[in-house]
Parts: sequence; structure tokens; C-alpha cells
Amino acid sequence: MFLELDGRGPQYAQLTRAMKSAILDGRIAAGTRLPPTRELSRELELSRTTVLSAYEQLRAEGFIDGRVGSGSYVSTLKSGAALNAPQQTIEAPSRYAQRARQVQNRGIARMHRELRYNLQYGEPSINPALGSAWGRALARATVYTPLESTGAQGLLALRQQICDYLARRRGVLAHPENVLIVTGTQQAFSLAARVLLDEGDPVVLEEPHYFGAFQTLSAHGARIVPVRTDDEGLVCSELPDEAPPLVCVTPSHQFPTGSVLSLSRRLELLRYADAKHCWILEDDYDGEFRYDAHPLAALRSLDKADRVIYVGTFSKVMFGALRVAYMVLPAALRDDFVTAKFLSDFSSPGIEQSALANFMEDGGFERHLRLVRKELKARREELINGLCRHAGERVEIVDSPAGMHVVAWLRGYDRKRAEALVALAHSRGLGLYPMAPHYSNPPRREGLILGYCGRSTIELREAMQLFGACLDDIDARNA
Repeated sequence: MFLELDGRGPQYAQLTRAMKSAILDGRIAAGTRLPPTRELSRELELSRTTVLSAYEQLRAEGFIDGRVGSGSYVSTLKSGAALNAPQQTIEAPSRYAQRARQVQNRGIARMHRELRYNLQYGEPSINPALGSAWGRALARATVYTPLESTGAQGLLALRQQICDYLARRRGVLAHPENVLIVTGTQQAFSLAARVLLDEGDPVVLEEPHYFGAFQTLSAHGARIVPVRTDDEGLVCSELPDEAPPLVCVTPSHQFPTGSVLSLSRRLELLRYADAKHCWILEDDYDGEFRYDAHPLAALRSLDKADRVIYVGTFSKVMFGALRVAYMVLPAALRDDFVTAKFLSDFSSPGIEQSALANFMEDGGFERHLRLVRKELKARREELINGLCRHAGERVEIVDSPAGMHVVAWLRGYDRKRAEALVALAHSRGLGLYPMAPHYSNPPRREGLILGYCGRSTIELREAMQLFGACLDDIDARNA
């Protein structure tokens, strides 16, 4: 009897699943006499106890019948036939599902996952000391954290630490009662869509933009209104006359171009939101990482009318598996967002929140940031030096001494040629990420987002040598 075990869980459970599958698929027909347990255990090289346990489970669930003195036989299913294979595709069961199918593009972040020189952006830097420090914080929190739910709004101790940190580092004065703990920036966008938008409502997004925000808002049914960005960030003079319920911006380090929203435009945007009675979602995804000066004050720090929803994340500055982020909410929206969070998942993991609160209180978080800033500055310089050395005038590097990636515009490249470069680099073990997916409309020129957080300086040096060789080959093809 051919039975393939799936390797998941105890062997008796694997054997039970394998036999169920064979019966339901019709590979073992109704009425078939099953091998004796001793014989099947020898054939499959399993203990007889394992086979006995599987037979007992199948008998309890009605898949087989035991006949005294005769053996075990496959039961006749009530349907009289093997069950049909599940449908692989169906019509979208809801308008939301239909919209989500249209915008899904989860492959962007994984397109070069296995490559040696994967220059993926948004990947947190690896701090060797962080693992052991975080392990100690978790161990302590596991012992001392109450096991009941922390509540939808999040652990008070963590919200207090966040307020202290924001006041010192980002110029944001916040009260713990207006802070909401969420499981990542993506959930923050999702909650904003649920609370502030109805289907068909307009939402302003920067052009180019973070595609995760575009996907979430589009799936919710929002009508995306792209507004151009330049060297001073969002071009506020091009904001729509029709009042949008929500404007989404990355003012401290525009994603992906790297520009900083100038002070005059920050004030203009705040006046616009106040006059139009709309809300601003400030995504401060990597505001901690500036290498030429102190971190800039957040847009929220200038907000006198309480129209800005500030979003920060620990996943970017620590490690991706830590799904903890936070929102500083206008007082008028607090209860609605807390309710939406409760309806979404009740609360975020309590032990991780407690560990993070203690990690921040004892200074571990800021020690980590100091180390990471120093390392990322070195990696950024290595990447830019390598671009200058091996790409030269063929790329235009955006001067943005902050963040976790560098933008390089490709001179003289059209879409077809840029795609050929990405494909050639991939075949040689180098992962390059194009700018185009972050535009609602095709960009005027082609560019690349080159992440440096997840690669050492040596790897970045080798990656840029390989990048230059790929450029040489593409140039030769088009000569």
C-alpha cells in the first residue's frame, strides 16, 4: 500500500491523514480490506503501536469498520462516492475580495528572496547583540506579565514609554490615552480605512508611494488621488479642491524618493487639512535613521488642530518578526480606532509589549538605535561609493542622508531595458528592485530602490561590482 507521510506532527497522525486522503480520493475503494497492522507496520517501517493508533482513529471517525476475526475494511461513505476535489478558483465572494484580487502584488518583496546579494529595501539591519538582549527581555516578561489580554488599546507601560520616546526624539507631545498599539504599519492603514472611509471616498497618496498603502486603501474601495512629489516632498499646491477624508504622507523621508517635506509645505498641508476638515496619516516608517544630523521633528509636532494621525513602527528599527507598531491618534478619533482594533483582533500580543516596554525603559532600545545608525551609515556610504565607482554617470543617485535605501535613476533607460537589467542581475545572484511599482501612472524615467540594511559592507562592495558588470552587458547589447 502506497502511503506518503507529510512529516507534520506525530507519526500516527501523519498516517491517519495519509489514509484519509487515499480513501477520500478513491485510491482505496469502499469495502477494501486493509492490511493487518503487523504487515503495514513492516511495510511502512513504523511501529505497530503507530499503525494501531491510526486504525483506531479512522474507526472512530467512521472511515473504516472492524470485523471480528476478519480484519478492517474501508467504510462506504454516505455520499456513495469519493468526495470531489476542492475548487481551485471561484468567483470573488465579495466586492472586497474582488478589489483585493485586482491590487494584490505580494511578489514584489519576495522577487529575489533567495539571492545572495538581495538589495531588498525595508529590511531591518541585523544587530548581533539584539537577539540575546531581546531574549532576556522576553524571558523576564514571560515571568512577570499577567496572562490576561492587555486590552485593545495596548499595554499602558508601553504606551507611556512610546510617549517619552516621541517627546525626546520626534518632538511629538502625546498622552498614553491617545496611543494605540497595532500589529504593524499595514494594520494602521487598514484601521484608518475602516474608520475614515466609505467605498468610493477619495484618498490622497503621494506619487510615488508605498505600494502597501495603495493596496490596502484600494482593496477597501477608496478612490486613490495621486499627488506629485518633488525635492521638497508633496506638492501641496496640487492637492484636490474636493475635500478628501484622508491624506497619506511620509514627510520625514518620502517613500521611496527620499525627499523631506519642507517646513513651508508642512504648514501648508496642515492649513489644508484644517480648512478641508480632513485627516492626515503621517507614516514615520524610518524617522529614526538620519546620518547627517539629529532626527527631524515629526509633522505631528506642528499640528495645533489635532488633524494628524502619527504612525511609527518597531518592526523596521528592530526586526521584522516583531509585529508591533503604534498610532498617536487625534482625541476625536481615539474611541473609533480602539473599537476598530478590538473588532479586528481584540489586542496585540501582551508578552512582546511588556518586553518592549522594559527594553525601552532600561535603555536597550536607544543603545540598539545608536549601534544601528552607525552601522547603517557605513553601509550606505559603501553602497554609494560602489555606485559611483562601478556605475558612474550611468546612474543618478538621490542625495538623501537618511532611511534604509538609496534611489538610483537609470540614465537613458526605458521600461524594457530596465526590466532586462533586473532580469540579468537576478540570473547572476543580484536582487534589484524597480521604482515603477510605486507609481499609479508610469514614471517619466526608470529607477531602482537599493536597500542596504540587510547586507554587510563587504557584500555591498561585491554587489556593486556585479551591478556594474550587468550595466556593461546591457550597454553592450544595446550598442
